Amino acid sequence: MENLSRRAVLAALAGLGASASLGAAANAAPGPMLKRAIPKTGEEIPAIGMGSWITFNVGADPALRDARAKVLQAFFDRGGGLIDSSPMYGSSEEVIGDGLKRIANANTLFSATKVWIWGQARGIRQMENSRRLWGLERFDLMQIHNLLDWESHLETLLAHKAQGRIRYVGITTSHGERHEAMAKTMAAQPLDFVQFTYNILDREAERRLLPLAAERRLAVIVNRPFRQGDLFDRFARRPFPEWAAEFDCANWAQFFLKFVVSHPAVTCAIPATTRADHMAENMGALRGRLPDAKTRARMIRHVEGL
Repeated sequence: MENLSRRAVLAALAGLGASASLGAAANAAPGPMLKRAIPKTGEEIPAIGMGSWITFNVGADPALRDARAKVLQAFFDRGGGLIDSSPMYGSSEEVIGDGLKRIANANTLFSATKVWIWGQARGIRQMENSRRLWGLERFDLMQIHNLLDWESHLETLLAHKAQGRIRYVGITTSHGERHEAMAKTMAAQPLDFVQFTYNILDREAERRLLPLAAERRLAVIVNRPFRQGDLFDRFARRPFPEWAAEFDCANWAQFFLKFVVSHPAVTCAIPATTRADHMAENMGALRGRLPDAKTRARMIRHVEGL
């Protein structure tokens, strides 16, 4: 779906007389890379990361693994850092580990995965397996996926953090119905990161989760910034707004990503893709100006009016 959407974006741009070259569309604006500080420590990470749900679940297919290694290469070539995965994502962790072995410049990796299983002992075994699949001695961030058995796993994660086996602890959700449970856990537990859905159409997180994260000094990872490709399906054939050049946007991918990362509480967005050229588009959002509050409101009005 995502691939078809991106092709539609290019077709729409070409039809408008804009450059049909993906390389030209992916060109980054000049200036320093956009990084955001992790509130609890001040450590900075690039504001655009990479998700792996569906896109890296390719099993043992050698051609598809080669293609995903090229996606990783494009990510690191453009300053990438945070890669997010989960045992829930099929073969994604194994494919990421295989790809990392092929990348010479992956030293900027900020590794983030999840525990997703019932039971404390089973969770420990699952996390050890994730380390083996990625080929890492420790993860930068371990998250409790969709709050599954979070009380049991949080005890483990805090102990592992104290022992230096992981660096940061977090919780995640991708479902709006879990926002209440998410907020209660954020308010009461010693977390470093939270992850949830936020994009230009799905803005429920602005009501409570984003302000609470800022109040509690929690880093925020945003999943589904493209609404699983739906934003491209909706807007790919629409004219790209000329005024987006005011904040250095060359394409819809950067438009959607800059909306997300311009929120002051957001630390990193994790779009997923299967193609290296699309990764180049995404990473272009790391450069140039960001929309201010007035422009963000204009962006919302624009897409809601299409």
